[in-house]
Amino acid sequence: QVQLVESGGGLVQAGGSLRLSCAASGNIVSINDMGWYRQAPGKQRELVATITRGGSQNYADSVKGRFTISRDNAKNTVYLQMNNLKPEDTAVYYCNAGGYVRKWYIKENFDSWGQGTQVTVSS
Repeated sequence: QVQLVESGGGLVQAGGSLRLSCAASGNIVSINDMGWYRQAPGKQRELVATITRGGSQNYADSVKGRFTISRDNAKNTVYLQMNNLKPEDTAVYYCNAGGYVRKWYIKENFDSWGQGTQVTVSS
């Protein structure tokens, strides 16, 4: 129903920066919350940051002050600016979006995930 395409991952040295992008497409009526999650090898997927349609932000304690989440509602896109990266930030980062899509003659909830993008921080 809704496809999320992520970009911006890569390899960076500790202290460097990356900017992740995630664009949503499909028969979207509206997007409510958008967010970023990450999963390191052998660990459970964890929330990194979320942002509401109105721009309210929430961050995991481990990234607060270093990462900034933002969104462009006109483009159905969410961003994650990652500064002062640490080796502990190494993980696959997944985009998430929820909201409403048009289905049949009504609107319906959706909750979609991106394919994930690798972020590797070397020391």
